[in-house]
Amino acid sequence: MKRIVLTGGGTAGHVTPNLALIPVLRNEGWEIHYIGSETGIEKTLLEGVEGVAYHAVKTGKLRRYLDPKNLTDPFRVIHGCFQAASLMGRLKPDIVFAKGGFVSVPVVYGAAVRGVPVLLHESDMTPGLANRLCKPFAKKLLCTFPEAAESAGKKGVCVGTPMRPELFSGSRQSGRERFGLTANLPVLMVVGGSSGAQAINRAVRDALPRLLESFQVLHLCGKGNLDFALEGTENYCQLEYLNEEMPDAYATADVLISRAGSNTLCEILALNKPALLIPYPKGASRGDQILNAQSAERRMLCRVLMQEDMTADTLVKRVEEVYHDRGELIDAMEKQPSADGVKGVMEYIRKYAKK
Repeated sequence: MKRIVLTGGGTAGHVTPNLALIPVLRNEGWEIHYIGSETGIEKTLLEGVEGVAYHAVKTGKLRRYLDPKNLTDPFRVIHGCFQAASLMGRLKPDIVFAKGGFVSVPVVYGAAVRGVPVLLHESDMTPGLANRLCKPFAKKLLCTFPEAAESAGKKGVCVGTPMRPELFSGSRQSGRERFGLTANLPVLMVVGGSSGAQAINRAVRDALPRLLESFQVLHLCGKGNLDFALEGTENYCQLEYLNEEMPDAYATADVLISRAGSNTLCEILALNKPALLIPYPKGASRGDQILNAQSAERRMLCRVLMQEDMTADTLVKRVEEVYHDRGELIDAMEKQPSADGVKGVMEYIRKYAKK
């Protein structure tokens, strides 16, 4: 039986592409193991997933700033490397697929010690620190963006990001019923992100009276960010977040306001949804969302509004532009290669597996 080790964690974005691969691997008869941290989000997301054995190793965060834990975390990473090498010796996998995040570093190093082939995946325009550390030990760096693949040299390949098939199963009618929407006005869906959504939330709520003149608004505002003063507002539905309801939400949306995280951006492009992207500003991140958004805009796949330029006025104006240009944006997205990378990733897994 073919055997694979998946790894990646620290954020949901480093886990969900692995979740998208698991049903395909399972259907092909792979024995699936997941190596993650002892307490990270990857352990929570993998709990109860059928056909996957979870193994925990010590990890340490790879920081670019001063922190007392910088003195102890390197020893945790070293410990994790020995644990991962021991697991590789016991499991004898045919290949390791690493999605990134600090947990992947000891796993990749452990695989290298045991001679197990490694594939990396990078969702952003520029590789994160973990993937930069792991790249010398990898056969290929599979990328979401063509620019990232080009900058990775001979190891870089553009394949997109694996996405769960249920994402494409949403129903517009079910979404309207679920969220109290009608067929009378187009739907503007706002996806601020699970954290750091406050700037978008403020601008949307300041602009809400004018937005509601032309749209119904489905507002995913992030945990703890509900505005109870707006409860009962006609044509406005606010929710903290969605899980299994997300496909129906996408299906009912005519226009999106979103951050520019790579996974969300790939979902938008795969579903051909006209979008206004508002990337995290440089000071709040390493600037990867800005690069993601600029790449999509260069290919005429979206419109971009920088957070520093965002006011109620500019937000309304740009949303109206996106809706007006929606036909042009949808045409451009339909002409692009599929943003769903499941097929491409699986081709390389089969190619480089030892057996």
